[in-house]
Amino acid sequence: MSPWNQASSPYNKSPWITPSPLNRLLDERNLPERGLVGSLVREEGHIYSLAVCGDLLYTGSDSKNIRVWKNLKEFTGFKSNSGLVKTIVITGDRIFTGHQDGKIRVWKVSQKKPSQHKRVGSLPMFKDFIRSSMNPKNYVEVRRRRNVVRIRHFDAVSCMSLNEELGILYSGSWDKTFKVWRIADSKCLESTLLKQENAVTALAVNQSEAIVYCGSSDGNVNYWEREKHLSHGGVLRGHKLAVLCLVAAGNLVFSGSADKNICVWRREVGQGGSHTCLSVLTGHLGPVKCLTVEEDHSSSEDKTDQKWIVYSGSLDRSVKVWRVSEQAPDLRELRQMILSEKDASSRRAGPE
Repeated sequence: MSPWNQASSPYNKSPWITPSPLNRLLDERNLPERGLVGSLVREEGHIYSLAVCGDLLYTGSDSKNIRVWKNLKEFTGFKSNSGLVKTIVITGDRIFTGHQDGKIRVWKVSQKKPSQHKRVGSLPMFKDFIRSSMNPKNYVEVRRRRNVVRIRHFDAVSCMSLNEELGILYSGSWDKTFKVWRIADSKCLESTLLKQENAVTALAVNQSEAIVYCGSSDGNVNYWEREKHLSHGGVLRGHKLAVLCLVAAGNLVFSGSADKNICVWRREVGQGGSHTCLSVLTGHLGPVKCLTVEEDHSSSEDKTDQKWIVYSGSLDRSVKVWRVSEQAPDLRELRQMILSEKDASSRRAGPE
């Protein structure tokens, strides 16, 4: 039974505060054209994962709990026994959570009571793991004198991403692998051990272009283009520290890093798959640990300019909400944005 449903639960007292009129802003869609539109701040603990589904926002923290917010007001939650919740993805009525202990859990939302969540399985399924472990050919060497079953992560599941059209889930881990799962039957289709010294820390999929983006602890974002098989397409270099999260939307991909910044990249269609860094979103005071995005359906005079609402979670205990355009800002607008950010930082700092 979820602790959120118990009258005596300690979760009844929310550890979150809302310093800005964010609910009113989102309800009225009275948002600025670009930049930060509001934030939630957590008084205790850190935010490690985010996912959006309609008007619901799922957050995972350094506890074993997943909290669910409706219109940015606390709605419900559920608890896992698999350790810290490092990544969350949602498809249909199922939620996938990746954990510090290397496990991927599968949850289902009750149709009768949307506030209730029940665990319905894991990746890989136990029977598949047992069957695979009986065949010596299914073991791979991940460290000297350390062999493991190829279909299961043996270190923290740091990231996941979905290709809903193909019904495929990608997962990446500190064990330097990323795996491809078929959602329909929970089968592991591929397990690729990357030829690199750095842990896989973030994954994102551009569904329309069949591109997989992979962030690593060296601050780079590699990407693979998939036709029949994955082939390396290039590297995006924009961060000084580890890339901790990635999300793709339209022609854009967003990368959050331990350097506290969010890079906004645009894939240039018809230019050999090259990418341009449109902007860098600054404002978090700690590493940016998680990102999620939804299409901005508010009215716009320019129908050719696709806009997105981006949610970012940080180890500074805050969630920030941004509005981002696929069109690059002109130099005058960019200069004004920088001056506004500096002015806001000065006001927050106050007199010495």
